[in-house]
Amino acid sequence: MTATDSSQAAAMGWISSPAVYLGITLGQVLSAHGNHTTASYSTIPNTIEPTEPSTNSILTSVLVPLLVCFALIILAGYLLRSRKSRKADVSSGDKKIGILEEQEQQRVLLISNSPTVSKTYFPIPVDKLEEEVRIRSADDGKLFREEYNSLQMGNPQGSFEVANRDENKEKNRYPNILPYDHSRAVLTPIEGCVCSDYINASYIDGYKEKNKFIAAQGPKQDTVNDFWRMVWEQKSATIVMLTNLKERKEDKCYPYWPDQGCWIYGNIRVSVEDVIVLVDYTIRKFCIQPVHDGCKAPRLVTQLHFTSWPDFGVPFTPIGMLKFLKKVKSLNPAHAGPIVVHCSAGVGRTGTFIVIDAIIDMMNEEKKVDVFHFVLKIRSQRPQMVQTDMQYSFIYQALLEYYLYGDTELDVASLEKHLQTLYSPAPHFEKIGLEQEFKKLTNVRIMKENMRTGNLPANMKKARVIQIIPYDFNRVILPMKRGEEYTDYINASFIDGYRQKDYFIATQGPLPHTVEDFWRMAWEWKCHTIVILTELQEREQEKCCQYWPSEGSITYGEITIDIKGDRLLDTISVRDFLVSSNQEKQTRLVRQFHFHGWPEIGIPAEGKGMIDLIAAVQKQQQQTGNHPIIVHCSAGAGRTGTFIALSNILERVKAEGLLDVFQTVKSLRMQRPHMVQTLEQYEFCYKVVQDFIDIFSDYANFK
Repeated sequence: MTATDSSQAAAMGWISSPAVYLGITLGQVLSAHGNHTTASYSTIPNTIEPTEPSTNSILTSVLVPLLVCFALIILAGYLLRSRKSRKADVSSGDKKIGILEEQEQQRVLLISNSPTVSKTYFPIPVDKLEEEVRIRSADDGKLFREEYNSLQMGNPQGSFEVANRDENKEKNRYPNILPYDHSRAVLTPIEGCVCSDYINASYIDGYKEKNKFIAAQGPKQDTVNDFWRMVWEQKSATIVMLTNLKERKEDKCYPYWPDQGCWIYGNIRVSVEDVIVLVDYTIRKFCIQPVHDGCKAPRLVTQLHFTSWPDFGVPFTPIGMLKFLKKVKSLNPAHAGPIVVHCSAGVGRTGTFIVIDAIIDMMNEEKKVDVFHFVLKIRSQRPQMVQTDMQYSFIYQALLEYYLYGDTELDVASLEKHLQTLYSPAPHFEKIGLEQEFKKLTNVRIMKENMRTGNLPANMKKARVIQIIPYDFNRVILPMKRGEEYTDYINASFIDGYRQKDYFIATQGPLPHTVEDFWRMAWEWKCHTIVILTELQEREQEKCCQYWPSEGSITYGEITIDIKGDRLLDTISVRDFLVSSNQEKQTRLVRQFHFHGWPEIGIPAEGKGMIDLIAAVQKQQQQTGNHPIIVHCSAGAGRTGTFIALSNILERVKAEGLLDVFQTVKSLRMQRPHMVQTLEQYEFCYKVVQDFIDIFSDYANFK
């Protein structure tokens, strides 16, 4: 039963209680009154002579209304008293009141420890997982909700005596999210400090490893010292952070680390060694050491901070979370203490992460999935782990993603061997070649239900190819022109880069009637870089309207474009424009890179031109502030997707020596349909990476 369900049930209880107290329901009273009245009218003789009213009729007409009034008075008094009592309970901050991570503004009654339906869920063989997820997802996830609601919230025998002590109450971020006494992480007491052994954190088992994790709340300002003391005492080398510091203007976690340099937290000195910011997560490396015990060697602690969990619900796709989980596994030393995992309360996202980690281990070893019983297990160690049915469903989505596509990440040293495998059939005549790998991308469903804006009749006229239009969730929105409908739309999608959200704008080559919108978009989103990957005409067909002046200037609506330079460098024309807004009275330099080496059918003859283009674009971006890069071909999917995929892949190769062509392309297709359109374009991605490694391996230490 959800929190809402339980409050509704309580409300139903208030209504029925007075009736039970009287021994008769209000409906029965009214029904009796109605039936009696009907009967008396049916016995009136068909004459004009008056009849004497009977004693029963008098009693009925007097007593029944009195009885009804009496019942209504009692009912009203009971409801009023219940509402006052409920209001007092909520305002008192009683421990029955909780704040869910996804509903910080709403105070809700805790869900009962007893599930509404006692039902057993058996482990799922991995080869049945896809079918089971499909069945459970039907009817807006009805069966997922039923399964989730069958879980007990925690351990009925668990006690919270230490957490509830007066000295510890202020250390808890939420009054109802407390560690059990039997599984709480215990600090070494500080002499003279009462209850200094307490922190809101619990030991949690992994798949087979006891106390693999410590699930903790996000530190408060007055518990930061305890947090670092716990990290040191537990010999933890990895901290997993699953919340941002603020979400929807609500404080979710106190910033417990220094941005630069070092800071002392209680007895622990924490200094920043390195920070790497990526699109889905940030990696911070700290050196920690006790201040008053110089004989103890400093330790390296890595914090992996997942920044892509949205304010509401769960991530749109589990791809980022699975990459993040793999990075956590790879960076955590073999003999370190427990991995410290926290979000805000330390139960919702924290539980979700821990379950995904454990069940992937179960899938690899036992070839089965048992989410239900593992959630029950960790809830016996910390209550409310996995806090919503959306998180529960997300766990299954992540497991299915892992099962269907596995781990497709490579280090650059193994790329050559991987390509040999792709180009040759496997034993037993089971082809696992490049074509089969590309074919898996067809599993990425085009979500037509999320293209409502682009499918409006007025907006369909703005599309070159009606199958390639943006999704509503990441479409580029223009300022609406006053009094003109649909002027906020352009066929363009925000696409994530390697390090930055919405780093690219993938769009079609402008049509004559959308050129003004194109420049409005460039101005509104402060774009300094445009990449064009098509000729204006190909095979005697118009592929892109010339949206810039060959000389002088041209004006589209409120935007004027003045060409300042046009030069050819190998296969790239570089054009510089001075763009000005007549309304805002401002100007901006915009550079266009026009790549001429890509035919409409096929791919560039060699990869070096693409490598040079990506390098030139990155240099321009560094000089102009990394605002979104506009990338387009004709329809804004095939060549556009391939360029963006390669930009992200090569950036990762340079930074980490790793690549994942398959997941990079899959991620793009979830952001805009048909990105990287053909097998030839997909193969070209591998070819360019191989060329890049061959060119730069001498000094980049790739091999």
